[in-house]
Amino acid sequence: MSLKRILVCLDGSKHSLRGLDKAISFAKQSDATIIGIHSDTSFSAFSAVRAPILPTKKWKKEIKKIMDIAMKKVEKNNVEYQGIVIGGHTSGIDLTTFANNPANKIDQIVIGSRGMGFPKELFFGSTSNFILHKAKAPVTVVK
Repeated sequence: MSLKRILVCLDGSKHSLRGLDKAISFAKQSDATIIGIHSDTSFSAFSAVRAPILPTKKWKKEIKKIMDIAMKKVEKNNVEYQGIVIGGHTSGIDLTTFANNPANKIDQIVIGSRGMGFPKELFFGSTSNFILHKAKAPVTVVK
């Protein structure tokens, strides 16, 4: 299968940047575009019905920094990049909703995993685990 659009989940952690590195490797092999996506969950009350894509001017300072780091890393590798921020509810739901929307044409999802372990995962959940089970596209979890 030829990948055309690879979604990478970005939260600014070293784990998400490792996921980005893997996505860059995939994109270089298949001449694909990387869609770097971040879920800004501070909009949860606003987005109870849907998770809108936020215009760049509404991105918070920390989010701009995350997206700039990703963009520079991808462009340095001569890969096409698109940064998207969703004003969302919860990261797992937002990312899978975006990825599962046929209009977004996502062929592969790459996400870094922190591996918090059973006790923390039991209380806080696992975004990577949620995406792995709910996404329609193939998912690569990078540790």
